[in-house]
Amino acid sequence: MQNALGIDIGGSHITMAQVDPEKHEIIGSTYIREHVDSFGGREDIFSAWVSAIGKAVVNLNREELLIGIAMPGPFDYKNGISLMQQGKFIDIYQINIKEELASRLSILNEQIHFVNDAAAFLEGEVFGGCVTEYNRVFGITLGTGLGTTFYNGETSTDEDLWNSPFKDSLAEDYLATRWFVKRYAELTGSEISGTKELLDKPKDIQSRIFQEYADSFSEFIVKYVWDYRPEVLVIGGNIAKAYPYFEERFSENLVKNNINLPVKISAIFEDAAILGAASYALKKTLIN
Repeated sequence: MQNALGIDIGGSHITMAQVDPEKHEIIGSTYIREHVDSFGGREDIFSAWVSAIGKAVVNLNREELLIGIAMPGPFDYKNGISLMQQGKFIDIYQINIKEELASRLSILNEQIHFVNDAAAFLEGEVFGGCVTEYNRVFGITLGTGLGTTFYNGETSTDEDLWNSPFKDSLAEDYLATRWFVKRYAELTGSEISGTKELLDKPKDIQSRIFQEYADSFSEFIVKYVWDYRPEVLVIGGNIAKAYPYFEERFSENLVKNNINLPVKISAIFEDAAILGAASYALKKTLIN
């Protein structure tokens, strides 16, 4: 059996696990999550990554190892080169990460495959999540940011709709966590950190904010997503966990626009990118 490792690299962490290619699931006992200072120097970043990966593959034959890595953009996914010029990971800008990791792990460049983090989320849901039986799937992650990805029956692509024109600003300004924070402050003068805290607030304010969000989310689907003609919509991210609170209004709005679109909530949430990164690497190996 092919040894597959799925890795999700975020701004403050690296999370990974071995994946069973036959069962299409994460091997829970191999799960590792470690902090990484993405504002640190090049050597600090690579040392943290390699240390964590080394722990995850300690019992594996490295000659038979496949590594899939979910990375945020901008990034040259084919060649494994970071293109992030501001904020996090500045010190590895234009560094060939694939070559660095292969050298430090004593494996071949061809054993490492990179995929966009949003696309990895959907790859995971298609491979072993809630939409395994569908051929055309649109995936959206709702959280700190807005992730959009489309699966066409063969592979998932990052659709990068977060900065699409929307109302008086951009789509992400209305659909990410910061909108809940801003809107709650406008209505109450108080602060919350996100939807989890909102659920503890009075029902009237809670309902008003979720209904407004449902209106924005459905408008986004009508304006940008429905053109893809997906068979199903799958939602992940922290805001998706509050979907029952805006589901009815959201569904009603879609019906008003003659859109019949089944909605699935992520079955594996944070683990989707890990599973998807590994499945992407397995897929690329079969193709090649």
